[in-house]
Amino acid sequence: MATGIKDKVAIIGMGCTRFGERWDVGAEELMVEAFTECLGDAGVEPKDIQAAWLGTCLEEVNVGKSGLPLSVTLRLPLIPVTRVENFCASGTESFRGAVYAVASGAYDMCLAMGVEKLKDTGYGGLPNPGSNWGSLSWLWWPNVTAPGAFAQLATAYAAKYKIPEQDLKRAIGHVSVKSHANGALNPKAHLRKPVTLDQVLSAPIIAHPLGLFDCCGVSDGAACAIVTTVEKAKEMGKKDFVTVKALQLALSSGEEMGYNNWDGDHFITTSQASIRAYEEAGIKAPRKEISMMEVHDCFSITELVTYEDLHISERGRAVYDSLDGFYDREGKGVPCQVDGGLKCFGHPIGASGLRMLYEMYLQLHGRAGARQIPNPRYGLTHNLGGVPFMNVCSIGIIGKY
Repeated sequence: MATGIKDKVAIIGMGCTRFGERWDVGAEELMVEAFTECLGDAGVEPKDIQAAWLGTCLEEVNVGKSGLPLSVTLRLPLIPVTRVENFCASGTESFRGAVYAVASGAYDMCLAMGVEKLKDTGYGGLPNPGSNWGSLSWLWWPNVTAPGAFAQLATAYAAKYKIPEQDLKRAIGHVSVKSHANGALNPKAHLRKPVTLDQVLSAPIIAHPLGLFDCCGVSDGAACAIVTTVEKAKEMGKKDFVTVKALQLALSSGEEMGYNNWDGDHFITTSQASIRAYEEAGIKAPRKEISMMEVHDCFSITELVTYEDLHISERGRAVYDSLDGFYDREGKGVPCQVDGGLKCFGHPIGASGLRMLYEMYLQLHGRAGARQIPNPRYGLTHNLGGVPFMNVCSIGIIGKY
């Protein structure tokens, strides 16, 4: 019987670039920027790394299809390097590869890197889904836009739970206000200005009921992690280190699209992956035990629904938990998007998962500055790629050893 990876792998170093419109640098410079911080944090040298994983999704013009850009850029000494991609979970997928390699005993120390230069992909956004996302894109997405798909999620959610439109708009508005307040405290965030609820509610509509401030932006960035065995971390003199408690991945199987038992109001992948992650981490009551979260807030409604899919808010109650400040950084619940989230960092796809882990890592070490949460125990990260009816979900939980 599988026992999972709880406390088998230690994170001994992480690095993260400033996210934003990084016209002055390429993907290589972003990788070096993150890697330099990571090496210094870990207290190791490139020659100590035995294998590496590179996560990037769309930006093949500069990054390419192989692992060579990471190997050449960082001058990694003739070690195995694997390039991975899994939609918006690509960064977490690189982390999963490095963690599983160490947990298996194949290597003692591995690197996970995620990078994306979205601002350099023509018009600086996501491409036509049919152009390079596989044949299923033409079958299922010929008329779909990301804002439109997630606006439908909002409508379906409100209809199922009979939530008045004003309550829904105020709740998702609060999601954005909360994240901007946190992002204003983060020097690495792309957007660093607080916003008011009135600003959010009066902003231009992008796809009803989602307005301008309900949508995350487009940016460039990179983040990385160095992982090793718990025994090696102790040998290195690391006394207060962070370990991986759980990593789980779930991809749509067609169940959402093919049957009538799904109302389009939530993400089946998140619900299933989180159940498995809590079991792997030994968490019985996530609403009480999870200290903080970074979730995939590509749109404010996505974050709101994710509260329920993670089994922290009861079904139909996330609206009111949001309005009550349960997910605020200084609230009495589970702080969410402590660093500002995708809302303030944008979403350079390959980097986002590791950027989320970076914030949880800083928090667990007490190094988050003005954003610091008192005495965190577990940090959860959540990536969601695709659209409500066809998606990939990745869940990570880390905590102090």
